[in-house]
Amino acid sequence: MRNLKGASPTPKPSVAVPPADTGTGGPSITPQRSAGILRIDGIVVPLGLRVDRPTVLAAGADWASLSEVTAAISVCTACELFKTATRPVPGVGNPDADVMVVGEAPGEKEDLRGEPFVGPAGELLNKILGAIQLSRETVYICNVLKHRPPGNRNPMPDEVRACAPFLQRQIDLVQPKMILAFGTFAAQSLLGTKLAIGKLRQQIHWYQGIPLVATYHPAALLRNESWKRPTWEDVKLARRVLDATIRT
Repeated sequence: MRNLKGASPTPKPSVAVPPADTGTGGPSITPQRSAGILRIDGIVVPLGLRVDRPTVLAAGADWASLSEVTAAISVCTACELFKTATRPVPGVGNPDADVMVVGEAPGEKEDLRGEPFVGPAGELLNKILGAIQLSRETVYICNVLKHRPPGNRNPMPDEVRACAPFLQRQIDLVQPKMILAFGTFAAQSLLGTKLAIGKLRQQIHWYQGIPLVATYHPAALLRNESWKRPTWEDVKLARRVLDATIRT
């Protein structure tokens, strides 16, 4: 990613969070497209989807700490993935992070090490984070799925549902100021939509009051270099929004 290394810091913007939905709907969620735009230091950014309640409610997911979430993941048999995976892949990083990185599912190297975003995709993620003045140590990193799907196939709906309580509780405990969703299934799972990643990027979405920016997965960038420039634009947007949230 040519523009990631040595990128100049992004000026700190000013952004206002749109008002929360005051509806009293039931537990199921249908994301709605927010009307309007945000202006960040003169830059117009479309508002995307907003989820005011979890897309899958985490009934009984009352773990008191991230270590308790990790312990629960280690013994989870809610779907069949535990039978084929080498080990669970919970989450790593700063438990008080301002930024939460959410990926899709563990790959082969993650499955072996029990840590998300390692290997070539992890190295690229490190460069992406570094380009916007972040690091693995300053963010919290996890995946939608906590076990590797066989052959790195796409996550199945029942697997996403089984892991949803873990992801939701990780978000609740970390309380990030920004969520950066890498990959189609990460964005779709959080936002409860079937829209492709190309339709979700370059917008500010809202997950339970937390701004969310979606972009391509680092593994996809290794396969298709033409997506590196769009990804750079997305993470620059994420940095602008993060700076605004920290400042306010």
